[in-house]
Amino acid sequence: MTITKAIGAGANSIILLIVRGLALSRIHPNVLTFIGLLINIGAAVLLARGKFVAAGLVIIGAGIFDMVDGRVARATGQVTRFGGFFDSVLDRYSDLALLMGLLVYYASINRNFYVVLTALVMTASVMVSYTRARAENTIPMCKVGFMERPERVVLLIIGALFDRMAPVLWIVAVVGNLTVIHRMMFTFSEARQLEETQLRPPVAKSVSSSN
Repeated sequence: MTITKAIGAGANSIILLIVRGLALSRIHPNVLTFIGLLINIGAAVLLARGKFVAAGLVIIGAGIFDMVDGRVARATGQVTRFGGFFDSVLDRYSDLALLMGLLVYYASINRNFYVVLTALVMTASVMVSYTRARAENTIPMCKVGFMERPERVVLLIIGALFDRMAPVLWIVAVVGNLTVIHRMMFTFSEARQLEETQLRPPVAKSVSSSN
């Protein structure tokens, strides 16, 4: 077993123990989702105060709740359609809370350029999710692109822990908006193919007759 696999196996074992403990506690998965949001709001306050390393550690803690709520729901037989919807909505609030913390921080130190850059990241974060949701009302699936929520969260953690938030914001702003464009182009192509298929006249079936 490689070191990477060993680390992954160890982390998965810890997550499983957490899931079992939470399942035994009978806590509702939606409560776990809400707790994750509250923790992210706490991280946003730390970001607003410029305490990036502490914020990065708190975001990691919030990520644990984000990883286990769905597993707890499956382990306790509490998987519902609303649960998935609720999780997605609170994820968006968590994302925006963290970025609002950065907005406050950059505004407080008069870094107007980074205020605008953070606003672009906020726009990309919302639009990446929106384009997929809206596209999948038109086509069966739209998962193309790279900068989805897990990638954004990991990059924010890296930026906070290693004091490299500025490069991280550039990456998310550029790649995030490229992901939006990619999804628009993909949806255009897929929708056109579906429309052409629907407009194509049906092929007449040949009827063979026997004498």
